[in-house]
Amino acid sequence: MKKIFNSINILILITLLLSACTAPAPQQTDTSKLQVLTTTTFLADITRNVAGDRAQVESLLPVGADPHAYQAAPSDVAKIAKSMVLIQNGIEYEHFLEPLLENAGGQRSIITATDGLTPNQMDSEEATGQKVGDPHMWLDPVLVVTYVENIRDGLIQADPAGAETYKANADAYIAQLKDLDAWIRTQVETIPAERRLLVTNHEALGYFAQEYGFTVVGSILPSLSSEASASAQEIAASVDAIKTSGASAIFLSDVENAKLAEQIASETGVKVVNDLHLESLTDGAPAATYIEMMKYNVTRIVEALK
Repeated sequence: MKKIFNSINILILITLLLSACTAPAPQQTDTSKLQVLTTTTFLADITRNVAGDRAQVESLLPVGADPHAYQAAPSDVAKIAKSMVLIQNGIEYEHFLEPLLENAGGQRSIITATDGLTPNQMDSEEATGQKVGDPHMWLDPVLVVTYVENIRDGLIQADPAGAETYKANADAYIAQLKDLDAWIRTQVETIPAERRLLVTNHEALGYFAQEYGFTVVGSILPSLSSEASASAQEIAASVDAIKTSGASAIFLSDVENAKLAEQIASETGVKVVNDLHLESLTDGAPAATYIEMMKYNVTRIVEALK
């Protein structure tokens, strides 16, 4: 799951940065604006809603990237180097970030969107018997209200002159999140209570399930990472759990390999929904914004479980 650079990789990365003849041209920036870099596309969208016209916001990870398997590029160091504010999810989600920060140098404010939230504890995939925090809080829009408040406060600290703008924008976006929460509850009510069962490819939907009254039957890969593999014993346990529970579908992120899920589906007779957008927005429809991403995911879940 963790992608940690060794010293050789870092030397290669620095060499590539210094090779101006082969490096891509830097993106045009408006230096009159606060330069904000977020780690993920969904954080970039949330931040743009708070920052409005006062900041230029860019995502470090591109659309469609899986943070669990992300291989940093030389251009990432340059993006961090020019940033004034860096916004991360936190709870050990961005394992790729630390070596990039070390190589970028410079000073910038760092905002952790999950500050003040207490994560659910899950079994570690790397150390038997140890617990780790589940970082996937953004899949519960009620918790994203805290993301917005943290981003608002961090931007005010970095740019005090924009305080009123950030406060007004944050209030407006929080109202949209509350509308989203109400819409999700209405959609979930159309699913019979006994069918509100989630089987996933990795444990990303825990907060969503907890907020909206779903039961997580189990995960095909019982870990936090979409990179994990499953043993024959784990596969057999998943088959048994699905058969016993009566779950009718397996839900996967669009970046995950559906082969294992399809194998289990063939043994249980359930359907596979393999196009949820859980880690990244899309370039245009169906998940161009955080709110659109959540509505798309909920629609797909509801359609499969009705």
